[in-house]
Amino acid sequence: MKPIDFTSPRAAAKAFTPKLTNYVEQPLYSEVWTDSDLAPRDRSLITIAALVALNHANELPAHLRRGLENGLTKTELSALITHLAFYAGFPAAITASAYADATFNSLDA
Repeated sequence: MKPIDFTSPRAAAKAFTPKLTNYVEQPLYSEVWTDSDLAPRDRSLITIAALVALNHANELPAHLRRGLENGLTKTELSALITHLAFYAGFPAAITASAYADATFNSLDA
């Protein structure tokens, strides 16, 4: 059995649930993420906060990278995770910190 690539959970799930993956593409990325009512930077901040709060760490690497692409800084993401420790719990924040560190280290390498 080949290991799951959680840098892209959507890609890892596509073989088993292609229709689910299509729903992510259309309408989520094609309509929701492109809606001009929120800036992409704000959408990334909100999405990352929700993933941390709901303890969906496997989705974090892709959204952390997208957050950087959308104008967030590593310092802002660190502050976000630290802030969420008081609202989402320290275990969720510690897990998110570990994922963020691994994600950013892989980008810097």
